[in-house]
This record gives sequence, structure tokens and C-alpha cells, in this order.
Amino acid sequence: MELIIQLIAGAIGGNAAGAVLKGQSLGTLGNSIAGVLGGGLGGQILGMLGGGAMAAGGAAAGGLDLGGIVSALASGGVGGGALMAIVGVLKGMMAKQ
Repeated sequence: MELIIQLIAGAIGGNAAGAVLKGQSLGTLGNSIAGVLGGGLGGQILGMLGGGAMAAGGAAAGGLDLGGIVSALASGGVGGGALMAIVGVLKGMMAKQ
């Protein structure tokens, strides 16, 4: 369940970053795809590092608690926005060459 939340939050984060960084935007579909990938990766990396309540409680207890949901939303949103921004910058750099 945490992964689904991270993926959805990643898509939202990717589109939010695309709206703010109009020069690096990949379009709605591109922002969403980059966001989903970044959300999933960001959440998994945070879980491996031991950060967030979901690593400690949500999944181990067999259910979601508020801390796990907030952690999944934050890690997914930030990861999605960050990956979209990175891909957007790389796309812009390649277009200039």
C-alpha cells in the first residue's frame, strides 16, 4: 500500500515541479511518468536508509498508520519532483547541443 501512495504522490510531485519549472517541464504525461518513477525510487531509498515511519511501523505491523502515510506522501512527492527536474534539465542540456 505504501508503494501505491508513493507512486501517486510521485506523479503529483512531478507535475507540481513541471508547473513550477516551466522551462524543464516534460509535458503532463512526461512529468507524470518521471514523477511515478521518482516517487517509487525515492520511497524505496528512504525505506532502505531506515528513514520514515513506514519502515519502522506501517508495513511491519500489517497496516498503515498516519506516520507511514505521511512518510510515503513526502518521500514519493519529493522523489517525483526531483527526478522530473533532473530529467528536465538533462533534456534541456541535450537540446542545446
